[in-house]
Amino acid sequence: MRQIPRLFVETRLDTGAEFELEGTQVHYLATVLRLDRGAELRLLDDATGEWAAEVSDVGRRRVLVRVGAMIRGREQTPDLWLLTAPIKPDRFEWIVEKATELGVRRIVPVLTERTNHARLKPERLRAHMVEAAEQCGRTALPELAEAVKLPALLAGWDAGRALLFADEEGGADMAALKPATPAAILIGPEGGFSPAERAALLALSATKRLALGPRILRADTAVVAAIAQFQLFGGH
Repeated sequence: MRQIPRLFVETRLDTGAEFELEGTQVHYLATVLRLDRGAELRLLDDATGEWAAEVSDVGRRRVLVRVGAMIRGREQTPDLWLLTAPIKPDRFEWIVEKATELGVRRIVPVLTERTNHARLKPERLRAHMVEAAEQCGRTALPELAEAVKLPALLAGWDAGRALLFADEEGGADMAALKPATPAAILIGPEGGFSPAERAALLALSATKRLALGPRILRADTAVVAAIAQFQLFGGH
């Protein structure tokens, strides 16, 4: 049995609304899936939730959809942010996908002294977020923040949000930290933080040093390990 396609759309959804899909979604439904009139869909708008819908008209370059009943409201995700230094584009896109699948609320690229890949493509990253959310069943997209330099990030830090700093030099494991929200996980660049950056992090009252185990992990591996541990030991 074919899985019902799930698509995020820019239009705010409501029962009875009818509108045309755009761009790659038209190609996907009409050409790749070859859906006919009456085919079932699930539509999401990142505002209200997930809705039943159907194809009301279809052509080679046009797909018209009609919205039915709401299936479920927009999810309330744990207030967890991912702060991570950009790495090679394909691996950073993978990080964004996995962070989306694991349920983070906000993704913040952090520029450090040893960041080697500071040029980002937000639209491409957002496309990876949307695809991941459609595939994994999320009804909400993470916020993708603009890249920020580490000193500026720390200068404006809210003391009420725990900053779980993955420290290569050691720290407590996630179970011992008893993670609770609001919180943020910080993963550094592959060259590590500079001594000055590390000192600035440790001087922040909200910082908690996090150990991810005895091995040195690649940045993308560390992201997945840290988020998964937070969800497990935080009860999410």
